[in-house]
Amino acid sequence: MSQLDLAMEADVSARHISFLETGRSTPSRMMVNHLAETLNLPMAARNELLAKAGFAAAHGSRALDDDAMEPVRRAIEWTLSRHDPYPGLVMDRDWKIVALNQCATAMFNTLDLRVGDSLVDALFDPKVRDAVLNWPEVALHTVRRLRAEIAHYGEHPELKAAQERLMQTPEVLALETSAQLPPFVPAIYDAGGAKLSLFSTIAAFSSAEDIALADLRIELFFPADQESDALLSAIAGSIQCKLSSSACDC
Repeated sequence: MSQLDLAMEADVSARHISFLETGRSTPSRMMVNHLAETLNLPMAARNELLAKAGFAAAHGSRALDDDAMEPVRRAIEWTLSRHDPYPGLVMDRDWKIVALNQCATAMFNTLDLRVGDSLVDALFDPKVRDAVLNWPEVALHTVRRLRAEIAHYGEHPELKAAQERLMQTPEVLALETSAQLPPFVPAIYDAGGAKLSLFSTIAAFSSAEDIALADLRIELFFPADQESDALLSAIAGSIQCKLSSSACDC
């Protein structure tokens, strides 16, 4: 944004914005927060801006097992458990898996993916690449997601490196320059000879004032066709049989 654009959005004089940028004026804590809000900066960047202006950080970062995060844990458990028999997961800013529901656990176990593993790193795993039948399309979709996240959250060396590595793949390069794309890009998995086609929606926590909480995303997958829906129901039935302590006529 230009100084004038920012001044108009923040309802501050362009002269004052210029003075702040060149160091001729010193911003108050309120002004730093106001400009950060106007620029829609992520919380970590807001803390950095406050620190450079000589103020204490405004946003903390708590672990998910912190006592204050108990309502969040319950919300996550409620969402994931009720999304079965469809896969659901939670990941952090680094694209590391934080939690999985039963269906996602069963799916990801076949790919040797567990809580704590990186979904970006998984894209380069030969086992995962072989299991994703439309890997180039999924990789291109991931590139675009990474671009958007880096643009919003700021530089992230690992994610940036993954994005660039994916873009160097000939199949992804060819798709990047192709014409029309479908309404959504499902990930199509080889499920023991059957095709499991899934698309997803992503949810974040609103009104979050904690950096770690703001970075958490819940990704819920849905079947892209009737065959995939039936296959997920069959997987769910198999899971219930294994969890049952009594005989089951599955």
